[in-house]
Amino acid sequence: MAKRDYYEVLGISRDASDAEIKKAYRRLAMKYHPDRNPEDESAEEYFKEVSDAYEVLRDPQRRAAYDQFGHAGVQGGAGAGEAGFGGFGDIFGDVFSEIFGGARGAGGAHRGADLRYDLRISLEDAVSGTTTEIQIPTIDTCETCSGSGAAPGSEPETCSTCRGAGQVRMQQGFFSIQQTCPHCRGRGKMVTDPCRACQGRGRVQRRKTLSVKIPPGVDSGDRIRLTGEGEAGERGAPSGDLYVQVEVEPHPIFSRDGRNLHCRFPIGMVTAALGGDLEVPTLDGKVALKIPAETQSGKVFRVRGRGVKSVRGGPPGDLLCEVTVETPVKLTRHQRDLLSELGESLEHGGDRHNPQTSSWLGRVRQFLGAHLS
Repeated sequence: MAKRDYYEVLGISRDASDAEIKKAYRRLAMKYHPDRNPEDESAEEYFKEVSDAYEVLRDPQRRAAYDQFGHAGVQGGAGAGEAGFGGFGDIFGDVFSEIFGGARGAGGAHRGADLRYDLRISLEDAVSGTTTEIQIPTIDTCETCSGSGAAPGSEPETCSTCRGAGQVRMQQGFFSIQQTCPHCRGRGKMVTDPCRACQGRGRVQRRKTLSVKIPPGVDSGDRIRLTGEGEAGERGAPSGDLYVQVEVEPHPIFSRDGRNLHCRFPIGMVTAALGGDLEVPTLDGKVALKIPAETQSGKVFRVRGRGVKSVRGGPPGDLLCEVTVETPVKLTRHQRDLLSELGESLEHGGDRHNPQTSSWLGRVRQFLGAHLS
């Protein structure tokens, strides 16, 4: 049977770049690999055809000869599956790593899994820092067998299938593939007398108590990494890490925005009109705040340096105090009479006593006039 055009086999144009050639080959090799098509007898033949095409087109000199003379120009070279095929690993290595997920090293031991713990702390502890104890469920190395999985006084035996290598070589048509040993699952050793404490797994479930140091300035979303405090690794492999995820609880007075703290506090209408002195709280005591006369609701006063010092360094932020003017309630008859008298007096004063109201009413009249005319 006449060979198909190599560009047609890979489904690419004749001016395809090296990257396009490699991409097309990898896609087809993964699709038609015999291990992925065990019941398709034609898959191996098509896989070989794809490999032959890639072997020629990946080489600039052989590609040039093929472009000029066709298959006759490259018949003298060694194709895939022939004796002269010495670049097996270079061509197929990256593809096989995707098909089989990569081989484990000798011993097949895996690093332990990382763990996450959500820790809620108060705003005071987040700002000043603290040390707290937490309890976490984890998988730890079995103390009875020291993680070997074998009963005390015995040792794991070398796997008879892979002879301790953890991998076996399997023949697939015209080439061989190295895979994880199915008998010992890549460990290289077999436990014949399992430890009773862990049933031969080398690890046990338990709860452990850890002391966590919270640095000053942490905020919600920050993570504290405790190296090696995650799950234990298999058969002596390194343990994973524990990540403590910080969440700062809502505070009854303050809210936080980065390095700044915010608070809102009410003042009476008399204080807002005439001014006065107030004490406002901070996280480390009280500060005196002077309220000037004619203060309006929404006015923000800045107390410098009474915010939060960031965990990443730098100066502390500020405390931002927002004023809300409180309207008096449950007035006596005498108090209502006094307010009515004050209101009449303010009305006689014209717009100068209520400049915001006057300005707003002016904009309303202008708006209505423009839309009703």
